[in-house]
Amino acid sequence: MTSIASDKDKAGHDQAGAPLTEAEAVFQVHGVSKIYRIGEVELHALREVNLDLYRGEFVVLLGASGSGKSTLLNILGGLDRPTLGDVHYLDHDLTAASDEELTRFRREHVGFVFQFYNLIPSLTALENVALVTEIAANPLAPADALALVGMGERCHHFPSQLSGGEQQRVAIARAVAKRPDVLLCDEPTGALDYATGKMVLEVLERVNRELGTITVVITHNAAIAAMADRVIRISSGRIVEIRRNTTRASPAEISW
Repeated sequence: MTSIASDKDKAGHDQAGAPLTEAEAVFQVHGVSKIYRIGEVELHALREVNLDLYRGEFVVLLGASGSGKSTLLNILGGLDRPTLGDVHYLDHDLTAASDEELTRFRREHVGFVFQFYNLIPSLTALENVALVTEIAANPLAPADALALVGMGERCHHFPSQLSGGEQQRVAIARAVAKRPDVLLCDEPTGALDYATGKMVLEVLERVNRELGTITVVITHNAAIAAMADRVIRISSGRIVEIRRNTTRASPAEISW
């Protein structure tokens, strides 16, 4: 696969490849709690979460089902709002933003990858990706985005003609085609077998490395943590551990 370069290549690293300093945090999450009210019952999904995310890093969020991982991801992506606390993306105050401003934030800065692919069945892989590039300011060409994830030769196939792993790679191409500053992935390998899941992880690692995209991956699979810059463990709505890996393992080096 050929390299897809952009003006954001290596944006998150100095010339020696080291992560940039904490002073250059892109996301700042301070005192965030999320409470869902169902009748008279309160469900605390997040409790006083504090977190910074930095340019170009690969982060894995670990935790059991119901621990608050997806709620945090949705707040980072502007799909949900905290009940308490504040969230900033650079100079954007996401807590105070209007619905229109959050929509613009998602369109301009964020790519989403979910466990299920959400491709439009009546469109080819190329057409599914092109839907995003038509509304982006500086997109990759749809064919280049598909080549980046190893799907260039399948661009004219419909979702029904693709395997689950191939559909997930098309979904990743769709997410990265607009050159997002941050890629948020909720259990991207959860519906895939071992070999296909590793292939998808290789794609995510490549996007992070070549496009300089902040990549946040939710998983319950602790083995995937080895490929991250930082591992954040969440339990009962709280961050209970943040660990930095001294070296990042390649997807080929991990097993589960």
